[in-house]
Amino acid sequence: MSPSRRQAARRTTTALTVPVAVAALLAGAGTAVADTAGTSGVGDPYFPLAGNGGYHVEHYDLTLRYDTGSRHLDGTAVLTARATQRLSRFDLDFKGLKVTGLTVGRAAARFRRDGQELVVTPRRSLRPGQEFRVKVTYSGVPRKVTDPDGSADGWIATDDGAFVAGEPQGAMTWFPANNHPKDKSSYDITITVPKGRTAVSNGRLLSRRTAHRRTTFHWRQTEPMAAYLATATVGTFKVEQYTTRDGLHVYNAVDPREAAAAAPVLKQLPSVLEWESKVFGPYPFRDAGSIVDRAHVGYALETQSRPLYDQAPDLGTLVHENAHQWFGDSVSLTSWKDIWLNEGFATYAEWLYGEQHGAPTAQKIFDTLYARPASDGLWAFPPGDPGSGKNIFGTPVYARGAMALHELRRAVGDPVFFRILRHWAARHRGGHGTTEQFVNLARQESGKDLNSLFQTWLYAPGKPNRA
Repeated sequence: MSPSRRQAARRTTTALTVPVAVAALLAGAGTAVADTAGTSGVGDPYFPLAGNGGYHVEHYDLTLRYDTGSRHLDGTAVLTARATQRLSRFDLDFKGLKVTGLTVGRAAARFRRDGQELVVTPRRSLRPGQEFRVKVTYSGVPRKVTDPDGSADGWIATDDGAFVAGEPQGAMTWFPANNHPKDKSSYDITITVPKGRTAVSNGRLLSRRTAHRRTTFHWRQTEPMAAYLATATVGTFKVEQYTTRDGLHVYNAVDPREAAAAAPVLKQLPSVLEWESKVFGPYPFRDAGSIVDRAHVGYALETQSRPLYDQAPDLGTLVHENAHQWFGDSVSLTSWKDIWLNEGFATYAEWLYGEQHGAPTAQKIFDTLYARPASDGLWAFPPGDPGSGKNIFGTPVYARGAMALHELRRAVGDPVFFRILRHWAARHRGGHGTTEQFVNLARQESGKDLNSLFQTWLYAPGKPNRA
């Protein structure tokens, strides 16, 4: 997520085998073995109903049809999942749209709506370790959700289509999901739109065909992806495709009204990704690119493999959102409380890029920020403990999170610091990471006791004292 997100508005096919660690994460804290109902959340302190316990979704196969005039969406979602406990009942996160049919396996299943929860009771209980398929058909006009900070996310209608950005809650506005970063899956997303419109999603475009005045786009994301990073953005786009010298396939879709402003920035995408790959390690996906819409929502989002911008981005935003491909997308959160691992890292990537490309040094940026008085919003709450979902996109998470990384860099020196970043991205590639794990890695790589540093910069209230 770009640092302008929320702050300006507030504004202060391949299925994946479920790892043992993921199964433990999704089973739900405190759930007894004998329980047969999956929990209605995974225990996130800021979004208690996000995600669901008792199963892991290995693959989503989404088939959508969107009419840009009526804004009506018809959808079929087939979820291939695996039970992590005995299940007589389980939940999906799904809000707003009307469910017209639901099966588990080949049998119709009972279901009911309870707020954002779609509660499913299969005909027969599911055994631990059993793979099963859930098919949900649905329709209606998707509605965005309003987040605790007052921002909108989810399926957001535009004048020529839809801007589809899901952080942190919005995936459930357009498909039934296990909607928490703890659960990552592969995806096939097929979208049919009126002829002349383009539907852009994650990963690789496998096919495009036009018939009966409609065009169907089939996208596939093979690498594990959290639901909030999925997109199905629709609009009138100018499309550019090419392959970089490193063999990376790039797909850019740009609203023609933003094309002139976006072109000089998007031209630098290959060099930005090349630089980030040198600093953070190999790019974690097979595909890259950009979606530049005209949506006026006040933020950009690091949708996996293809960041989404609500207007032509500047270079700093391009660097930020693509740094998230390592920090946030490939290495994902287990709790929204740890959001600084995404936003602090992407913000510091901006500082590093500027430092190496003629802009002020990271130290200069740090000093300028530190000069702010203790009453400034930068010190309103600690980045490692924002306090609530209202604060997860606040200035402290971005700027003070980046300052924590700069203090780590000063403490351990450049060779060790950059080794920590590369090892973090490599060891947790395609998986998850926590603040505790990052602190332990930094300690191991540096051989230093860094507890005081992290306690001061991540958890201490108010303006920290410098050592």
